[in-house]
This record gives sequence, structure tokens and C-alpha cells, in this order.
Amino acid sequence: MRDRGFAEFVEAQLPRLHGYARALTGNEHDAWDLTQEALVRVGLKWSRVSLGENPVGYAHTTLARLNIDRIRRRRRELPGVVPERGVDAVLPDGVEPWLVGALAALSPKQRTAVVLRCVDDLDAAGIAAVLGCSVGTARSHLSRGLERMRQHIPEGDPRV
Repeated sequence: MRDRGFAEFVEAQLPRLHGYARALTGNEHDAWDLTQEALVRVGLKWSRVSLGENPVGYAHTTLARLNIDRIRRRRRELPGVVPERGVDAVLPDGVEPWLVGALAALSPKQRTAVVLRCVDDLDAAGIAAVLGCSVGTARSHLSRGLERMRQHIPEGDPRV
């Protein structure tokens, strides 16, 4: 059964894909929407995606691009019509609360650049390709994002 492979992929990867989407969006509600839309798109192309070497990478790229589209749509919406409010969520084991706050403090493009670098281990050229910008702009988003995150590291933490 061809769909069985996709169902197994979803079962195995859903928590990680949702965590990735949570890092990209900064809130639980948008993360679930993004994850569901990405899985629909991956599922529609599963026969081709599953033949490739990295279906998880394809799903990550789909999530990042959908998030960029979400950000662009939000800019075109009327401001103030629906208040932007994140949903409080239980943090996964090993994720420190300051990290969630630090990611939330970033602009959407900075957050996307940081996630692409730290989670997907992409270099500046890879980040630029996903964001659809120049390498210099990708470096700028990444540098500024990491600097803003450093400001949120608690006092006395050995990472400072």
C-alpha cells in the first residue's frame, strides 16, 4: 500500500515537525496550522518525495516556505482586526523557558534564519535560498537574531 509509507512517516516525524514549526512561528496555534498544511503538501507529492533521499528535509523546507508565505499574508492583513496572541503550551522536555522567550522576541525572518541554522544546520547560502533573499541579507538576519537571543540568556549561565 503506497499510503502506508506516508502514514508511517507522519507517525514517526509529527512531533519533530511540529517542534520545528513551533520554533518557526513562535506559537502553538500557528505551528499546528503550518504542520498540517505542510503534511498535506508532502502527502500530495509523497510518491516523488519518498523516492528522494531526504523526505524530512523536504518537509522542513516546506514548513519554512509556508511560514514565509504566512508572514507575507499577515503583512497584507488589516492591522488590529485580530489580536496576535500566542497560546500557552507545555514545553517539551529539555527546552528551557528562556529559549521560548528568546525566539518569541525575534522578528519572523530572524527566527526563521536561526531555526534553519540551528535545527537544519544550513549555511548562509542555504538560509538565503529558503528565505528567498541574498546571502548577505540571510547573514544579517542570522547575526541579529543570534545577538537578540544572547540577550535573553539568564545571568550566571555558562553560555554567556
